[in-house]
Amino acid sequence: MKLSLKWLSDFIDLKGLTTQEIIEQMVRCGFEVEAVERMSEGTNLVVGKVLECKDHPNSDHLHLTKTDIGSEVLDIVCGAPNCREGLKVIVAKVGAKLPGGEIKAGNIRGEVSNGMLCSLKELGINDELLPADSPSHNGIEELDDRFEVGDTDILDKLGYDDTILDVSIYANRPDCLAMYWMAKEMGAILDREVVLPDFEGKAYIGKKSDFILRSESANCPHFLAKVVNKVTIKESPEWLKRHLRANGVKCINNLVDISNYVMLETGQPLHFYDLRSNPAKEITVRDDYEGIYTALDGIDYKIEKGDLMITSEGKPIGIAGIMGGDNTKILEDTSSLIIEAALFDHAQIRRTANRLGLQTEAAARFSKGLEPLAQNKAVDRAVDLLISLADAQDFEETIEWGKADYEPYEIQESLTHLNSLIGKQYTMDEAVAVMKRLSFKCREDGDNFITEIPSYRSTDLKIREDIDEEIVRLTDFDDLQSTLPLMPQTIGKLSNMQHMRRVIRDYLSKHGFYDTVNYTLVDQRYIDEAVLPLGEAIAMVSPLSDARKYVRTSLMNSLLEALSYNLDHYNENVNLYEISKVYAKDLEQERLGIIMEGYLEEYKVKHLNLKTDFYILKGIIKGVLSALGFEMGRISIEENSVDQKHFHPYQSAVLKMDGKILGIFGKLHPNYLKNLKLSDVFYGELIMDVLDEAKPGKVKAPVVSKYPSVSRDISLMIKEDVKVGDLLACIRKSGRALINRCEVFDVYQGEHIEKGYKSVSLNIVYEDKEKTLKSDDVNEIHNKVLNDLISRFEAVQR
Repeated sequence: MKLSLKWLSDFIDLKGLTTQEIIEQMVRCGFEVEAVERMSEGTNLVVGKVLECKDHPNSDHLHLTKTDIGSEVLDIVCGAPNCREGLKVIVAKVGAKLPGGEIKAGNIRGEVSNGMLCSLKELGINDELLPADSPSHNGIEELDDRFEVGDTDILDKLGYDDTILDVSIYANRPDCLAMYWMAKEMGAILDREVVLPDFEGKAYIGKKSDFILRSESANCPHFLAKVVNKVTIKESPEWLKRHLRANGVKCINNLVDISNYVMLETGQPLHFYDLRSNPAKEITVRDDYEGIYTALDGIDYKIEKGDLMITSEGKPIGIAGIMGGDNTKILEDTSSLIIEAALFDHAQIRRTANRLGLQTEAAARFSKGLEPLAQNKAVDRAVDLLISLADAQDFEETIEWGKADYEPYEIQESLTHLNSLIGKQYTMDEAVAVMKRLSFKCREDGDNFITEIPSYRSTDLKIREDIDEEIVRLTDFDDLQSTLPLMPQTIGKLSNMQHMRRVIRDYLSKHGFYDTVNYTLVDQRYIDEAVLPLGEAIAMVSPLSDARKYVRTSLMNSLLEALSYNLDHYNENVNLYEISKVYAKDLEQERLGIIMEGYLEEYKVKHLNLKTDFYILKGIIKGVLSALGFEMGRISIEENSVDQKHFHPYQSAVLKMDGKILGIFGKLHPNYLKNLKLSDVFYGELIMDVLDEAKPGKVKAPVVSKYPSVSRDISLMIKEDVKVGDLLACIRKSGRALINRCEVFDVYQGEHIEKGYKSVSLNIVYEDKEKTLKSDDVNEIHNKVLNDLISRFEAVQR
């Protein structure tokens, strides 16, 4: 916020305070002053009158002047094209210090010059703040009859003698964007009386109105409009223009200036419409308009559904909360107008402003939130100023849609709680005194003090601790005693989840995987294409862009993006993983994502190539689970019936832990990868919360048998739809007593194998921990296994 000390002095007596002292007090009370600017700079300035002006004999553009400054007549060389005899000018005498340097006596092309005739720009005044017809744009400033020769208070009379503080306003203090409430705050900080103008109820005038006002959007709950049938356009008074210039607002005419001034005073953006542009005398707020609209700045903007628009008879007349329209603006011959003051949803205004790139003063205030009674106060003040500055007459009654969402309330705090929380012994008088400095009504009740919260502070004062904060920040922080917090003693150790993260990172890093950190915020496509989505996605209220609108519900697409980026940069054999949380409404979950492409290991010299496939990924995942201490008996790998859109239906599987879905892994579907310009990518995503809940079993050291084992191979031809997992389960069941382990070492389809069938080769290891097995013992159990396989799966032994 731009805080003008001249304007502030209209409400508070700042005598005896330097700018530095004011800044120090503000910083001590929690405000950050980012910059201090002087509207103008210049010493040793005086009003002069050009008595004589003739061309320089050695130049085609310089002039030789004799300028009377009251105490003497100076010879000054001037290059301004508008320099002429009889002109009252600003003279910088020798020794004057201007933004461009110090003025010295000199000789310019053979002629003496003892000073400088100045433009306002040469005094450091921003060109944008100068009136459009100001001669200072291209020449020296021309002073009017208010100025007498010899006057030295030039900058003050021009309204440019001001110091501007650039104050950072925190999100919880939108009230400080209004000059009135900032003055209240400064009065409390400086402990000085604040006197504000009284205009309450000024809008309660006018005849009955047939104006129609309505809102068709929930994002506009309160709207005021008032018709003024007679106004006069003229130049604004100097005091009004001075305050607008100090805030970087260009002065136009009294009507436009009043609307801007009221916004700066009350914090409520206003808009004045030329009544002639709205013959239907009707305004409707809508959020379903789509099209191109030309705003006040003359630029066409693309309006989308959801953007709030002010309309009349179905046609747009303004972008709500941001900028009015070119088709309804105040013109030089405007004689009647409509006052608009509304409350719009802060998040929607911020979204629209960001998307359109329109960061206006109005949008900034709506985006931070307004006090609930701001609309009524702004209309009161607008009517007050229109009557005094625009000869306003023939008012119609104020039309209101909805109502202000505000009920007066009080906050009760006790001295005991205040002192125990802050760690300082405040007295009741000290606590109540701070409330009164803030202009809050406060009463005592034993150990309690009850504070009535004004509407302009209702946005940030909600609970008694907020009152405590006000007290401590407006008293001296340096008086607070240092105290150590009381904390229970704990043993420093990793949580189970932290331990799992470390183990997983260690295991995968050793196997050639790279850890990644990806954006948590993603676009709509990532949400639509999520794997094992957690739930309803959380949308950002005001995203920086549509690409960062949602909090992701799955890790897959983020890892695919990272993979694609690496491949585009000619990195080969990209194997990545990510451990991160995913979120949905009221839910959060920690997950592990693993993505593989190319070779897990490639050693060209030795011709050792371990190309990534379903079984490689399966082995990595099983290795992770083993490293975490989980027995494979608790893990089941089942057919993928969960997601066949993103995963290949015949090269993917679902993992379960104790019957709960733990994750999904396998080859990603070629059709899905085709859209991403990728191929042969393998991916797995595990829900780590399931592992956290399951808890690994205790580590058991298996007894090594003293007796030798016997190994037998079986080669079977079975139908291709028979699952190998079912074969293994049947073998273990049939030979439960003596089977030590069983595994597949070959699966073949092709030449010499009938169509619709496949050949599966298995190795079975038999072992008895009590004795050495004899051939008869092994043959008996082995034949039982074979018979069970043949009868159950119609297998043919090869």
